[in-house]
Amino acid sequence: MDALLTLIVGWPTGVYTVLLGVVVLYWLMALVGVVNFDHGHLHIDAHHEVPNHSGGEHLSTIAGYVVAFGLSGVPFSIVISLVTLIAWVITGLISQYLLSWVPTAPLRAVAGLAVAVLALAPSIFLTALLVQPIRGLFVRHTARSSQGLIGLYCRVTTLTVGEAFGQAEGADHTGSFNIRIAAAEPNTLCKGAQALIINYDEAAQRYRVTGVDPATTDPV
Repeated sequence: MDALLTLIVGWPTGVYTVLLGVVVLYWLMALVGVVNFDHGHLHIDAHHEVPNHSGGEHLSTIAGYVVAFGLSGVPFSIVISLVTLIAWVITGLISQYLLSWVPTAPLRAVAGLAVAVLALAPSIFLTALLVQPIRGLFVRHTARSSQGLIGLYCRVTTLTVGEAFGQAEGADHTGSFNIRIAAAEPNTLCKGAQALIINYDEAAQRYRVTGVDPATTDPV
């Protein structure tokens, strides 16, 4: 027991023991709701450009490394927890079975520093492998706003469209949609006709549409 305690708090494993303690404390706080588990989501587009101001160049470099190491798409807390845990195990094993063979204390200190730093490489690699299967669990879906459909075309699905009656369907980059519509009367809108969404009536919770010339628009 004493040997295990010495190994855990000794050099260089003790560095990651402290970090692991911080990780455990964080997860305990997350369980009781003190901190937000999903804070710091590492979802970065490899082609996204960070503006070069107020440290933007450094952020771009960090983002590049995150994508290159395969650590994007999961909460930052999970990445840090796994990297810390794996590095702690690696340094502990190397300290137990390899560093004990180093003949002098100064050499062991130098070798321990090298181990503490180099342990990050396999830790990051293994973390990337572990988070790959669960990345899909943390995909963020952006909800479509009421104003987001304004300017799009739709196809009428009801026989007529009036001031307080009408349905239409369409699609945008997020998927298909089915909406309640209204239009000024009289109009020529009927089932299958194309219409342009021009406004959203908050009170009636309907989209205001206007008829368009089918010859000048693409089919919806």
